[in-house]
Amino acid sequence: MTMTQTQDVRPATPEDRDRCTATFVAAFVNDPLMRWMFPDAEQYLAVFPQVTRHYGGTAFDLGTAFRTDDLAGGALWLAPGESVDEEALGGVMEAALEPERLGVVFEFMDQVGASHPEIDHWHLPAIGVDPSRQGVGIGTSLLAHTLAEVDRNGGVAYLESSNPLNVPLYERFGFEVIAEIQAGDSPTIWPMLRPADRAT
Repeated sequence: MTMTQTQDVRPATPEDRDRCTATFVAAFVNDPLMRWMFPDAEQYLAVFPQVTRHYGGTAFDLGTAFRTDDLAGGALWLAPGESVDEEALGGVMEAALEPERLGVVFEFMDQVGASHPEIDHWHLPAIGVDPSRQGVGIGTSLLAHTLAEVDRNGGVAYLESSNPLNVPLYERFGFEVIAEIQAGDSPTIWPMLRPADRAT
């Protein structure tokens, strides 16, 4: 039987970036979306750290990245007014992918960008747990930590779930599926919004 463990969560500093990124690489190795984009293992290992850096890595510099004490899990949040570096992310894709793949990937990315709410919101670009430590409450601890601060300020939170297995976890925290995104032969992902009045 798997035992839930309470995890201490602390801010992740720029000095933690490499170790946290390694955790994200491990956490997303079987992620349907990431492996659709990068099905080759060598390509995934080379490119995914760059994707993480441009999709949410500024959180390390802005004080909105968090980690567990043992670095088995991490979460990158972008505060209201901050955004993903879409230009840099597009450059990574252009350098990494075959030209015939770029059209559908960019179509997918355009849909992701359009799904963001127009109101001010906290965005969770990435949350991940080392596969050897999944299922013991680390993801729950990471979510609870930052959402408590969001709630204190009456904020709205937003994320995209790229794995259907994670949707129920986010729903338990008050997130609601607001759309489905799919392009070409891509897997489906689920943008989810947590209104201020749904805080639990």
